[in-house]
Amino acid sequence: MHRLHRLQRRRPHRSFRRTRRRDYVRSLELPGYVSFTVQVMRVIKTHWKTFCLLTIFYTALLLALGAVTNQSVYDQLQTMIKESGKDILTGGWGKIGEAGLLMVTAFGTGGSGLSAEQQLYMAFGFLMVWLTTVWLLREYKAGRHPRLRDGLYNAGSPVISTLLIVLMFLVQLVPLGVVALVYIGLSTSGVISEGFSSMLFYILLVAVAVLTLYWATSTFIAMVVVTLPGMYPMRALAVAGDLVIGRRLRILYRLLWMIGTIVVLWCVTLIPMILLDTWLKNMWAWYKPVPTMSLLAGLVSAFSVVWGASYIYLLYRKVVDDDAAPA
Repeated sequence: MHRLHRLQRRRPHRSFRRTRRRDYVRSLELPGYVSFTVQVMRVIKTHWKTFCLLTIFYTALLLALGAVTNQSVYDQLQTMIKESGKDILTGGWGKIGEAGLLMVTAFGTGGSGLSAEQQLYMAFGFLMVWLTTVWLLREYKAGRHPRLRDGLYNAGSPVISTLLIVLMFLVQLVPLGVVALVYIGLSTSGVISEGFSSMLFYILLVAVAVLTLYWATSTFIAMVVVTLPGMYPMRALAVAGDLVIGRRLRILYRLLWMIGTIVVLWCVTLIPMILLDTWLKNMWAWYKPVPTMSLLAGLVSAFSVVWGASYIYLLYRKVVDDDAAPA
C-alpha cells in the first residue's frame, strides 16, 4: 500500500479521468532528428578506435556462431535484385523494397536456424556488447578514457538485471504476438481472405504494434537505467517510467527514427554490395567461395547494435539532463 501511495504521488494521473494538458506536459529540449543523429555519430567518431574494435569483436562472434551465413536467403536476394535491375528506370522499385525488407528480417533474425546453445551464446554476446557500449559512453561522458578491455571486464556486472529487463520487454510483446498468431490461424483456415477483412485485420495489427511500442518506450530507457551501480530491475523500470511520463510520444518518435536509420544503413550498405559481389563472382571464378556478404552482414549487424546502444544512451542523457518535475 505504501508503494501504491508513492506511485500516486509521483504520477498524479488516474484511469478514466481526464488529465488537463497543463498537468502532464513536461519540458524536453532535444535537438532535431538529423542533428541528434549527427551528434551520436560524432561521439562514435571521437572514440572510433574503441568502437571499431568492439564491432569487430561482435562480428567475430556472429561469424563463429554462423548467425549471418544464410546462403538460401542470400541467393534469393540476388535473384530479386537482379530481376528488379532491368525495371528500375521504368519505376520497378517494388523488388528493391522487397529485397530490403527480406534482407533486414533475414539477417536481423539470423539466429533462427541456430541450436539452443548457440542462441544462448548469441543472447549473451548481444547483452555484453550493449552493456559494454553503455559503460564506455558513461566513462567518456565522465571525462575518463577507458580502453575496450576495461569495458569488457567491467561492464558485465548488471547482466542479470539487464536480462530481466529484456524478459519484461518480451512480455510486453505478447499482445502483438497473439494478434499475429490469430491472423496466421485465420488466414490459414480461410476465414480472412484478401480484401476488406484482411485490411481491417492489418489495421488492428498496426494499432496493437503502435500501442505495444508506446507501452515499451520506458523499457528501452530502463535498459540504460539498470546499468547504474546498485540499481535493481523493478526500481529501474519505475525510474524509467517517471522519466518518460509526459514525454513518451517524443521519446517514441526518436526510437522509431533510430530504427529507421538502421534499416537505411542495411539497405544502403548491403544492396549495392550484393550487386557488386554478384558481378565479381561472375567475373572471377576464384572469388566465388569468398564469403564477402557474410562478413559484411556481420559487420553491419554488429555496428547496428553499437549504434542503437549509443543512440539510446545519449537520448537517455538528454532526458535526464532536463530536470523537469514529474508530470
